Amino acid sequence: MNVTTSAVLALVAGFALAFVVSWIVTRHTRSRARQDAESVKEHAQREAEVTARERRSKLDLELEDKRSELGREAKRMEMEIEVKLSEIRSHEESLAALDHELRLRERRIEEELEEVRDSKRNLRELSGDVRRTMANLASMDVEEIKRELREQVKIECNDELIRLRKDILERSEADINREAKRTLLAAMQRISSKPNSEISAAIVQLPNDDMKGRIIGREGRNIKCFETATGTTLLIDESPQMVLVSSFDPVRREIARTALERLVKDGRIHPATIEEFVTEARVDVDQIVENAGDAAISALKISRMHPEIITLVGKLKFRTSYSQNVLEHSVEVGQLCSIIASELGLDPNIAKRAGLLHDLGKAIDGEYEGSHALVGAEFVKARGESDVVVNAVAAHHDEVPPETLYAGIVILADTISAVRPGARAESIAAYIDRLKSLETLAKSFPGVRSSYAIQAGREVRVVVDPVKISDNEARNLSKQIRQRIEDELEYPSTIRITIIREQRFTETAK
Repeated sequence: MNVTTSAVLALVAGFALAFVVSWIVTRHTRSRARQDAESVKEHAQREAEVTARERRSKLDLELEDKRSELGREAKRMEMEIEVKLSEIRSHEESLAALDHELRLRERRIEEELEEVRDSKRNLRELSGDVRRTMANLASMDVEEIKRELREQVKIECNDELIRLRKDILERSEADINREAKRTLLAAMQRISSKPNSEISAAIVQLPNDDMKGRIIGREGRNIKCFETATGTTLLIDESPQMVLVSSFDPVRREIARTALERLVKDGRIHPATIEEFVTEARVDVDQIVENAGDAAISALKISRMHPEIITLVGKLKFRTSYSQNVLEHSVEVGQLCSIIASELGLDPNIAKRAGLLHDLGKAIDGEYEGSHALVGAEFVKARGESDVVVNAVAAHHDEVPPETLYAGIVILADTISAVRPGARAESIAAYIDRLKSLETLAKSFPGVRSSYAIQAGREVRVVVDPVKISDNEARNLSKQIRQRIEDELEYPSTIRITIIREQRFTETAK
């Protein structure tokens, strides 16, 4: 009995011990599994966060690239729009010139018709005079008839001589005007020039915005070194991936732009490399200047010119005036001078020499004082140019009196090159302001519903309230608007004012 009880107790104790051990092992296993699960979870979260950051960074880079690409595309489209607007304005100016010519022809036709009417009236009056004369002759003797005929012949001869003298003078003036127009048209038609639409700002594109910090350098030492070496100013603002090079001297600006582009491409930006690249850029730009001067001289076939003059001619390549490149303008003036001089029987070589050099003073720095015409004349005179060329250069802005026909040819060719359609571009802002001013002025009158500037500002259409404005008042309104436009606005060519007064009645049949 005791043995059995002991065995049972031992068995119970074994089961209890096994249960305790099993429970401890199970608890330990669960704790270990829980820790492993937590570790795996933390590891997965870290990996997810790293992956999310990488994707976010990649998306930010792609977004920045897209934004930069869209910005560049927008700027390119703006430039294309400016070019298209310049071409449209050129066509409109040509149409305005044709319209003006048609109006002149209509006026001449009206004048001729009036002359025909006067001739008819004169014939009727002459017929009456003849009848009266015949009646008088019937009652006169022979001597009286002879005396009367002599007086009549004297009067008619005097009148005829006066008319003949007037016709000769008018014909001579008309022939001179016709010959001048023919000469100018022949000269202009032989010059094929494209419209100017160049942008004068020097912009350097950057691969990324981090490059701005490298250009500035620690405590700004890189940008200070660059500005000192080039004599320009770097404008770094919030504009993405671009830097603006600012300088009044276009040659310095070109040197700075070339050097900065090479520095950005090379990637090594520090004071030593800045000075090295600026020196190389200066040599390259000097070579470009020499090549541009030689090309201009060769294009006009001019011989024996002082090297310093050729260098200054090349510097005109980097200068603009009202968006017109000065070197291209000078070559064009030289060609026009040569053609006009040939038409007039003068020496074309002297004329094109003076035409090429007329704006040379714009490339001279501050060592000379005075306007560019006088400065250029003084410079070329010191380099051996003839008195005829010197006077033509000095007189092309009427600061000194012209002494030869060559000076007048230069003045004429300079004007033709500057005012031809498309020579000088108008900014979009000025263009839009002009249209807004025209529409605002038209709307300021009482009774006007709306106004629209069309045909690039060559015409304004004004819609009036037919109840408040009658036909006669609409006619007077057009005159008032024309007067205010002439007094208050500045505009090219002519502006047509069209008043629209209409009433509409609508009914619906059901």
